[in-house]
This record gives sequence, structure tokens and C-alpha cells, in this order.
Amino acid sequence: MRGCFSAILILAAGCATQSTTPPPQYHVVSHIAVGGEGGWDDLSVDNSAHRLYVSHSDRVNVIDLVSGKVIGEIGNTQGVHAIALAPSLRRGFVSDGRTSSVTIFDLDSLQTLSEVKSSGERPDAMVFDPSSSLVFAFNAGSNNATAIDAATGVVKGTIDLGGKPEFARSDRHGMVYVNVEDTSEIVAIDSQALAVVRRWSLAPCQEPSGLALDIAHHRLFSACDNQVMAISDTDAGRVITTVSIGEGVDGAAWDPGSGLAFSSNGRSGTLTVVRENSPTEFSVLANVATSPGARTVALDEGTHHLYLPTARFGPAPAPTADRPHPRPSILPGTFEILDVGP
Repeated sequence: MRGCFSAILILAAGCATQSTTPPPQYHVVSHIAVGGEGGWDDLSVDNSAHRLYVSHSDRVNVIDLVSGKVIGEIGNTQGVHAIALAPSLRRGFVSDGRTSSVTIFDLDSLQTLSEVKSSGERPDAMVFDPSSSLVFAFNAGSNNATAIDAATGVVKGTIDLGGKPEFARSDRHGMVYVNVEDTSEIVAIDSQALAVVRRWSLAPCQEPSGLALDIAHHRLFSACDNQVMAISDTDAGRVITTVSIGEGVDGAAWDPGSGLAFSSNGRSGTLTVVRENSPTEFSVLANVATSPGARTVALDEGTHHLYLPTARFGPAPAPTADRPHPRPSILPGTFEILDVGP
């Protein structure tokens, strides 16, 4: 996930079917005020509990999606990037990029249970794979993934990925897929063997980040920096088509109930909505206005609402040799979550 404005999604098996029903019209339904200071990266929805977990600098904000209120936080998660959830175990997992560790917390009390040292550097994206009961932390600083036993917190192995990992998804049947940003590839991991079993090019996609998965039809949606979404057949291991999306993407989601894929485009300030007309035919339905900086996204499968973090921005600091193109400053107290619904 790129920088401090980046999204883990919880995906479920579903069935997208061709329909003559008019597609839903999405818009910003509400703004959930969070406040505080610092940047953000990924976020994740616990569909069963209707809770949203949002990375925010050195903490995770927890939001009740029924009331739209912040109900707690998980603190001391230095350089937090992503949150993976294992509801069956009542546990959550946070990647702490600055300390190269993973924080394990209780989903009910939100109390920290333990901290596990990653076997790589700067863990970023995370995913829980229920078939193996392993959590995978994808290490952006060392081009590998750490597999952690979700029940015990014990590191079970390290997988070399051959490039910088971005978002990942589990098919819940033993395969984990991850976008590799600097080689523009998908890497497929056998979650039992802890080994890479396949990789394929995402061309013409460049620098993929956000990733979503249609489990029922074996389709991956890679959101790419050159304003395309590359759609892959996981059985064949190849890209079957692309569609155009907005600029500055870092997140993607798939809604099995509606048969729609989404990309959150932070520079454009839009959410691209893509319909799966059939497993081989896809079309862009809309580019919904969101807000600049809203570049990651999480989906509540029960309500079909999407959540995108952003804030208001001030002027960018002066360029330096180390940061020739600095990002605009984040205005304190303006951090919020956009609730986008049909």
C-alpha cells in the first residue's frame, strides 16, 4: 500500500450473474468524523459485528457502523498499515511497519494480546486464510511474506515473493494471491505448503496496488497505477481484460451480492464502479465523486456500503533533496470516513 493513504477487505464467496436489473446508483451517504492527527493506510470491515477497523498513524480506530461512532482504538501500533480479521478465533492482526512486527488483539475487548516479530522488514498488507488458519503479513521492505499461526501467534515460515508485495486476498480454499508492485505481477501462494506455485504478468497494468477477488468465478481485480483495472482468470493464470479507472488508486473491493467491483482513486477523488456482466465481460458503470485522498476502500457485504478514509489538506511543505515532491499537509482534526452507499 502506497504511503500513508492506503485498504484490507474481507471477501466472501458469492455469485455474480448477468441481470437486467438497473444497477444501483452510488453516492456519499454520510461522513463519519474520526479526528486526530496523522496519516492512514488500510481499513477492514468485520461484517458479522458491523465494525470498521481503520489504520491511523500509530493506532487503529474502531467504528461501530450501525451508529457511525468511534467506539475504541488499538494503540501503540507504530506505522500501522493494515488490519486482518479472524472472526472465528475472535482475533485481529495489525501490521506495524515501523517496528517490523504484528500486533494481535482481541476482537471483543480490543485489548492487545501479544506482539509478534515479523520475519521480514516493514510488514504492510495482511490477510487471514481460513483454510490454513494462518495470517500472512506481506513485508514491503524485504519482498517476502511471513506466515503466522492465527491461534498461537507462532511464525510458521517465510515466503520469498521476488518483488514488493501490495494487497493480497485469500480464496478460502488454500490459495493466497498478492499483487507485486515493482514487477507488475500476481503471485499465487499455496497456503499449506507456504510456497509460490504460480506467477503471471498483469500487462498492460503497471504498479498494481489494490486487489479484490470474485471467489465464485475465479476472477482477480488488480487496480493499477496507470489507470486500468486488470482482471485475471486465476485458473488460467492470465489477464483476460482491462477496464479504465481513475487516477491515484490504492484500493479495490468486490461485492458478491451485487456482482460489482470497485476501485478507490485518491487523486481523481472518485470511486470507479465495474459490473461483471459475465465472467468474461466487464463494464464501467460509473465514477462516483468521493474526495481527494480517498484512495483505499473497505466493503460491508451485508449493507453493500463502502468506506473510504480521507481528510482535508493544507499546502505541501517545501521540497527537499529526500522529498522532491512532498504531499500536502493533513489538517489536524479533519480525518474522516466517507460512507458510500447505493
